[in-house]
Amino acid sequence: MFGLIPKNEDFFVLFRNMTANIIEGATLFKGMLDDYSDPVASQKKIKQIEHKGDTLTHDIIKKLNKSFVTPLDREDIYALCNGLDDILDLIDTCSQRFVMYNVEQPTAMAKELAFLILKGCQALEGAVSLLGGRLEDINRYCVEVNSLENEADRVCREAISQLFDEEKDPIQLIKWKEIYETMERACDKCEDAANILESVVVKNA
Repeated sequence: MFGLIPKNEDFFVLFRNMTANIIEGATLFKGMLDDYSDPVASQKKIKQIEHKGDTLTHDIIKKLNKSFVTPLDREDIYALCNGLDDILDLIDTCSQRFVMYNVEQPTAMAKELAFLILKGCQALEGAVSLLGGRLEDINRYCVEVNSLENEADRVCREAISQLFDEEKDPIQLIKWKEIYETMERACDKCEDAANILESVVVKNA
């Protein structure tokens, strides 16, 4: 059936542009933690990427409102668009937390979570690149995203447990707990987007 539906490839191009932009933001965030020499400058760059993401989101919504025939269900296009935008919003929020809380140095577990966020975004990029093609191949990327989210859950739990065991300053404890949980939510958003893509496969493959 999918092959009989007129394909407006512009939507797929816009989605690929969105994921490329998300990868750029996730890469900058990981780089910010790996080389923590100027987090303020890094955060400003991430904010610019987030603004570009908002523009891409608006472009898709505008096109959706003007299109009579769409290559996927309208609700799926809308959900995927917003799901991808949520990821970049959380990456931007994560970077803001490090600056806002005047974090002196990121922890090893924070760096690991930043790595997992980037890997999740890369897996999503692989899945989105297949829209308009062999949809059944999307599932393997979605499985990878789910696995990465489970790993992020584990790292977050261990990080918070270690925090309560070792951190004596209650202010630092509150700061780091929120940072870890915000980073883990970014991984959750990757899984949410993967779930939308799995639904697309079920409907259209």
